[in-house]
Amino acid sequence: MGTSIPVLLVTANVGSIFENPSVMLQVWTDEFLSKISKLSPKFIALHCQEVGGKNYENSMKHVEHFVNLLMSSNELRPYDKVRVYLDEDYSSAEHFTALGNFYFIHESIENVQIWNFKEATFLPCVGKETHSGNIEAVETKEKSKFPQNFFPECKWSRKGFLRTRWSIEGSVFDLINIHLFHDASNFVAMEAYPSVYCANRRRALEHTLQRFHNDEYDNVPYILFGDFNFRTDTDGVIKKLTEGLTTVRIQNNKNNEFSKLQYRNEDQDAVLTVGKKEFNHADHQGVFSQQPDDWLKPYDKEVDAFKETLLEFPITFAPSYPFEEAMSKASSYMQTRCPAWCDRVLLSHTAKKLIDETDHIEYDLMGQNTCMGDHKPVYLRTSILTNSGLNVRNADHKITPSLIANSNDSVIDSSTVTRYIYIKNIDNPVKIFRETTV
Repeated sequence: MGTSIPVLLVTANVGSIFENPSVMLQVWTDEFLSKISKLSPKFIALHCQEVGGKNYENSMKHVEHFVNLLMSSNELRPYDKVRVYLDEDYSSAEHFTALGNFYFIHESIENVQIWNFKEATFLPCVGKETHSGNIEAVETKEKSKFPQNFFPECKWSRKGFLRTRWSIEGSVFDLINIHLFHDASNFVAMEAYPSVYCANRRRALEHTLQRFHNDEYDNVPYILFGDFNFRTDTDGVIKKLTEGLTTVRIQNNKNNEFSKLQYRNEDQDAVLTVGKKEFNHADHQGVFSQQPDDWLKPYDKEVDAFKETLLEFPITFAPSYPFEEAMSKASSYMQTRCPAWCDRVLLSHTAKKLIDETDHIEYDLMGQNTCMGDHKPVYLRTSILTNSGLNVRNADHKITPSLIANSNDSVIDSSTVTRYIYIKNIDNPVKIFRETTV
């Protein structure tokens, strides 16, 4: 074992790939697996949002196929320790987040443990397990949906976090999947900065970080990656794009209110059109696809409010959202929202100290020329130093002798996948069915 472990951290809002599952699931997984082959990480963490898609009542049935595509792949065969958590119970309005956390640990990594939040102890991570359905009772994860009062401008939707804690070769850290609120209307977003949506996202993220800091568990380094829904300063972007142009309000014939704003040049050609769900520049792809970080990145301000707490590697890639969902337009942005860096990988200051900065660090979009839905996955390839932080092997974490023995048991068959399906029941809050396949 070397002094650091190559890791791949990926965040992906996968909602739209379930709208056309017969094609998109295979395309998405092929692109994801090709990145694994290229980067050769030893620990993979994939955090998904909107598992099952926006029409989850009809599309949740396709999630198992998505999992099987990953689990049966040749690329992931050397990863003999797997944990999958899928929050699929959409009947539970107070709990449902549609988050999915996937963890794949290479066979060369021997000392791996996962935290039991109920018992407040580390357990050996062996074999392959998938937890799906209603996962409230699963003790090796912490999951929470944001309180209903956090949604003043919209309905109580699938937003929250899903956390796991790991000890890998003597280094302990949390990995947190998070999904924050979106911008519902361009008109509201452009009123001021910070917009009401930005303020709600900030409040939810502050609430989450304070919870981690003040809970009953030890504070450990953490990496937070998900769909933060961070948007650019819409008002500032519009002013930048429309300097010297004339503003025209287009009326709605039904209610006599304006439905669009058009910014026209002196020839009365529309340069920019903004509606509630329209953001359309005359040279949309040219403006936002060609070196947008040169002019657009200064308007990406939301993460600045957390600079005392969170760090991020330099962004040199194009905005991750919103991309066209047609296969023939894989690199084109939809003309609905101002493109933004919604999907991020952020680190606590203590987590930054776990990073081996002498090794290769790559922070980028995945599938730049492949249709992967309206969000391009964002990944961080880096290496985590071993024996940095709490060394679980030498600490008293109440690991029972039987569990320690089990972690070294050579008869465990890593090709066996144990699927735990959790079903809510009137007579019994949770029933657990074990379904083992080889």
